[in-house]
Amino acid sequence: MHKTIEPAIHYWGTPVVLISTLNEDDSSNLAPISSAWWIGWSCMLGLDASSQTSINLMRERECVLNLASADLVPAVNRLALLTGAADVPKHKRFLGYQHEANKFAVAGLTPEASLDVKPPRAKECLVQLEARVEDIKSFGSKDPRMAIPTIAVELRIVKTHVDESILQAPDSHRIDTEAWSPLLMTFRKLYGNPQHLAESRLANGPEEFYAPWKFANPKIA
Repeated sequence: MHKTIEPAIHYWGTPVVLISTLNEDDSSNLAPISSAWWIGWSCMLGLDASSQTSINLMRERECVLNLASADLVPAVNRLALLTGAADVPKHKRFLGYQHEANKFAVAGLTPEASLDVKPPRAKECLVQLEARVEDIKSFGSKDPRMAIPTIAVELRIVKTHVDESILQAPDSHRIDTEAWSPLLMTFRKLYGNPQHLAESRLANGPEEFYAPWKFANPKIA
């Protein structure tokens, strides 16, 4: 039997992303987020509008999405209650946030240069997505249940870096899903090593249908 409930927040489960941006003084900010989804080479983020990450994205218009693996739980938790904002927003002070200028060091992660954007990548993340902002809009502003102002950020992925250990072959452009355990968050709990239940019928379709730009002569049956 279904029961009608009113949860405090809808947080049904998304990958944990460590998003790196540049502060106004060109120092690096690194923040964990878990409201992200992708279609094609575009990504949507949901962010606290007052966060340092949001402020940096509005100004610099670029970032790196470093996808955390299950083994990076300690690094993610070290970043969880830190903010790059020198003036910690009131609602974050209430939650116990503290200002930290060097978040890469605190997390124990290594910055490495990106190719097409200025913010650095996190070396320890097996997937690193360089991205540029396409659009930023207010999100949920008409919902009286929204506790704080939030924004929706549309990104375009411009470079994709993947560690060879999770590729199907060293020269492959495909991920070996059995080799990679992405870190997921569901209702403020972290999960990894999801069980492989079955093959999806969607996997039977040819790849060129999803990426016609990549194939000169897609085969249509």
